[in-house]
Amino acid sequence: MAPLDDDGLLTVFVRERAVDGAANEGVAALLAAHFGVRKGDVRIMNGYGSRIKTIEVDD
Repeated sequence: MAPLDDDGLLTVFVRERAVDGAANEGVAALLAAHFGVRKGDVRIMNGYGSRIKTIEVDD
C-alpha cells in the first residue's frame, strides 16, 4: 500500500486478478486488515468494475 498522495488518494496493489470480482475482494481484505475492521465493514461504493474506486469503511 502506498502513502496518501497530494489529493488524499490511497493507491492499493493486490495480487488477485480482476476476474469474477477477485481483485475487489482482495482490496476489501487488504483495507480491512489495514484499518483493523471486518471485511464486511469495507464497501466499494463506486467503481466496482474500474481501477479507480470509492471505498467506505465503517468503524
